[in-house]
Amino acid sequence: MADHSSIEWTDATWNPITGCSIVSPGCTNCYAMRLAGTRLKNIDSRKGLTRDTKAGPVWTGEVRLNKQWLYQPFDWKKPRRVFVCAHGDLFAENVPDDWILDVFTVMAAASHHTYQVLTKRADRMLEFVSRRDLLDDIYANWYTFSGGAREVQSWPLHNIWLGVSAEDQKRADDRVPHLLETPAKVRFVSAEPLLGPIEFRDIWDGLNSLNRRSGPTLDWIIVGGESGRDARPMHPDWARSIRDQCAATGVPFFFKQWGAWRETGYQLCAHPLPAGMIAPAPPHWVGAGYGLDRPSMAIENIGKKAAGRLLDGVEHNAFPEVAA
Repeated sequence: MADHSSIEWTDATWNPITGCSIVSPGCTNCYAMRLAGTRLKNIDSRKGLTRDTKAGPVWTGEVRLNKQWLYQPFDWKKPRRVFVCAHGDLFAENVPDDWILDVFTVMAAASHHTYQVLTKRADRMLEFVSRRDLLDDIYANWYTFSGGAREVQSWPLHNIWLGVSAEDQKRADDRVPHLLETPAKVRFVSAEPLLGPIEFRDIWDGLNSLNRRSGPTLDWIIVGGESGRDARPMHPDWARSIRDQCAATGVPFFFKQWGAWRETGYQLCAHPLPAGMIAPAPPHWVGAGYGLDRPSMAIENIGKKAAGRLLDGVEHNAFPEVAA
């Protein structure tokens, strides 16, 4: 938890709840899981949340409410974007509804901040946020905190952005439709680590919302490759495709990072590879992406800092435009 963050799309992280479990391929190299089982393993907020395996630390599924941090947003006087539960998942299976209600209560009361909630449990988020009595519960809960009532605000709360992680088409197909049904001021997708191509237009078309702005839409898409010791490559054409989809539909696009890998250029390969497949030995050839008529390309692991975050020479930093 910190009142500042190196994550490019937020200003601060807030971890009232820590701990999680593995639910999909995007979890394999989770940085929060690795930290909880190494550098942070002996501090109270992380102790016992992972178990050691040959592949490294793995979440046990245990979660923890860190009451000492629950009210931290009130201490931050300057408004900021706050990434909620960066070292866990607010809607993880073992998180009780009462804990989620406590977090929503603080977000509603410390309303000078903007909160970015990201989950892989889109179905549970939809169920929780769609509760008819949720706003009443938030204010009743605040009364137990402070002994006083709060002014009623509009619903959905103006300062809470709700998003889902989607690392490939299957996870996008599973999670984005739930997100689009979820009441939220801003709905966003974090395609990080991007492990395969995603065609968002198919999802939007299926819900008849691509060109119908009065219906459910996505307000923001973040794309990023994986970093760290065992980082898996992101095919550059996967990122380009999402960038182009966003440009075509007016959705703000944020390119967070290449991750550890970056292309070294298109070159001819004696044995063309299927899309996205990576040759195991140098030069690391990767098959051309999503049906484009291009030769295979060579990629290399040069580390996150060296790889940077320019996509075709452009830094993409778009954020949602939120009406007051």
